[in-house]
Amino acid sequence: MTSGSSATPRGLTRFNTSDESAAQAELHEVCTSSAWGRKIIAQRPFASAETLFTASDAAMAELSPEDLAEAMAGHPPIGRPKPGDPTSSREQRGMAGASEELKAEMLELNLGYQDRFGHVFLICATGLTGEQMRDALKVRIANTPDQEWEIVRAELGKINRIRLTSLVEQGENA
Repeated sequence: MTSGSSATPRGLTRFNTSDESAAQAELHEVCTSSAWGRKIIAQRPFASAETLFTASDAAMAELSPEDLAEAMAGHPPIGRPKPGDPTSSREQRGMAGASEELKAEMLELNLGYQDRFGHVFLICATGLTGEQMRDALKVRIANTPDQEWEIVRAELGKINRIRLTSLVEQGENA
């Protein structure tokens, strides 16, 4: 996407004009919450990437605990990206070169987090090192469940923006 360009990005144009089932499938790759996807679909067409991001943020803010749990189900534990999923591997790149000790520590911390909160530890891992993810997990495990759900909601919002950016920019270098 060229900065300063007023043209609608190709990926956004394609998303705006695709049939509902194709658009839903694309959104499911961004976030597995069906409620979030329905809210986004209902607002098409989007005039710009920024209006899509704003709609995503608003939809995320409205998700119920059940909807958040559905969104969380689409995210593997840190340090164990989904096999064959390039998005998962790319987002968790910071753990790829981690030492065996760090990987073992993350596994132990992840299991403790899951026991405490009943779901995987979720963080927008893009650009973070394994040590930064571990340190965040150590801090967040002390949160109350209510605090942690709000952090999870914010982290999902960050992940959605990154993934929506990829969707919007598809075909820009063609």
